[in-house]
This record gives sequence, structure tokens and C-alpha cells, in this order.
Amino acid sequence: MDLWQLHIFCKVVDLKSFSRAGRAVHLSQPTVSSHIKDLEDHFDCRLIDRLAKEALPTKAGRLLYRYAKRLISLRDEVESAMSEFKGKVKGSLDLGGSTIPGAFVLPAIVGAFTTRFPEVSVSLSIADTQQIIEAILSGNLELGVVGAVSTHASILQTHLVEDEMCLVVPADHRWSNRHRVTTKQLFTVPFILREQGSGTLKSIQTSFSEAGLIFNDLNVVARIGSTEAIRQAIKNRMGVSILSSIAVSDDVAAGRLKTLTIDGLNLRRAFYLTHHRHRSLSPLGHAFIDFINSQIAVQAKTPA
Repeated sequence: MDLWQLHIFCKVVDLKSFSRAGRAVHLSQPTVSSHIKDLEDHFDCRLIDRLAKEALPTKAGRLLYRYAKRLISLRDEVESAMSEFKGKVKGSLDLGGSTIPGAFVLPAIVGAFTTRFPEVSVSLSIADTQQIIEAILSGNLELGVVGAVSTHASILQTHLVEDEMCLVVPADHRWSNRHRVTTKQLFTVPFILREQGSGTLKSIQTSFSEAGLIFNDLNVVARIGSTEAIRQAIKNRMGVSILSSIAVSDDVAAGRLKTLTIDGLNLRRAFYLTHHRHRSLSPLGHAFIDFINSQIAVQAKTPA
């Protein structure tokens, strides 16, 4: 057993495929299979169930996966620490972003970071807030940016940047010639919401509670798992929704969607830089935090 074999094993588990894992690590599928067989011989148990369409870890495989990710993370931390000792920022960093910051905030910052430090490789995972939190807790991600506060005792969050949500309707909706609606009017239209675990959904529920509104009285016609899918649903007149203004800015500029303010409802929220309270950040993690804070500070000083 060596770290390279564990790296390949984790790729198979992450991608649920020997062939996809092979492409990711630039090895043939038979070579990947050989490495997995060596690990299974070493531990004298099956680690991967080879099903018709997917390769899934067995119970033993899930156990090994948790330890393998920690070992690989420690290897990366050693590489980063030694590079920092020599005055270099180098290594790989696993980041996560919930839907809005992952799609609209982090890509530009990650691009600038890797341009500034070309020997750094960044992996950016995008999922809902709860999934990002769970990945940080399990050690699969070192840092994340999410749109909701976590109450988990092992999660540490710092305020990063503000976001403004708004009511989004089709361009030809009966409200499209308005700039604002009342909270009472929200309960008269079909509504589309994000799925449970979404930071956007949690923020909307909090806003309703603070305004003394009963969230469950909305006429919810669909719960959809991504902001992009909700945008398409609104454009196809399935209903209206509350979304981040930056997520629909292109459609608004093109005249496909319209955004409205909701009187009496505070739809401001924050994005939070998130990591594990009890795990030491790698030197590369510290470098990224310093960089992202500097980028946000520059953006805050730039006139709109």
C-alpha cells in the first residue's frame, strides 16, 4: 500500500467509475483495476463493488476512504508547508462553494489566486450549503464559502460578503411593470423553491420568520435542486421565486426576467468563509484566506 494507490482508490470512489478515475489520473482502466486489486489483497477484503453502471465502496471501502482522504490531505499539507518554508506558495487546495458563491463569487477569485500562484492547483466543488458543511466536517474539503450560518459546534465561520435576494418573475408577468410588491401578494402566486439544505432556502425562511410571515402558506408548486433550473422554470412560467440578484443579472439585462423588491421583507444575507474549528489549516489554506479577504476588500472599495 502506498499513497498513490490510495489516491487512485479515492478517485474511483469519488467518480464511481474505474474508467473515469483512470482518465483523471492518466492511467488505463486495467492499471487502475490492478492498483485496486493490490489494495484489496493488502487488506484481504473487497473494497469496491463493481456494479453494472457504477463502482461503489463496500463497508470496508467506506472506512478506508475516510482514512485515505486524511492521509492524502496530510501529504498535501506537508508539501504546502515545505514549499512555504522555501518561500513558495505551492500545492493543492480543496475548496467548496454553495450554489451562488460557488458559481458567481469563487471562480473569479480562484482564477486570480492561481494566476498569482501558478504552482497551486485548486479543486472547487459546488453543492448546497449542507453538503459543503458535511464535506468540511468529514475532511474532504478544507475551506468553503456558503450562504447560511451553521450551528454545528465544529464549524467556524467568518462573514465574507453581502448578497441581496429579490423576487424574480418572467418578463411578461403581470407584475413586470412594477418595482415592488407587498408580502401579502407573495401568497397569491405559484412559488418555486430550492431544495432542503440550500442556503438560499434557509435565508428565505429566516426572512419570513423575522417578518412574522408563515412560510408554509406559500403556494409552492415545485422544489428544484439548482438556481439555474429555477431560472429556467421561471422563464417557462412555472412560477416565481426569490433568488440572488447576481444569479439572474444576465437574464435581467437581456430582458428575460424581472426583479422586484418585497416591501417589509429583509432579503439581505451574507456569504461565510467556513472551515473546521478543530483542524489546523494548511499553509496553503491560510494563503487562500489572506488572498480572498484582500480581494473582497478591493471589491468593497471599488465604486459601483
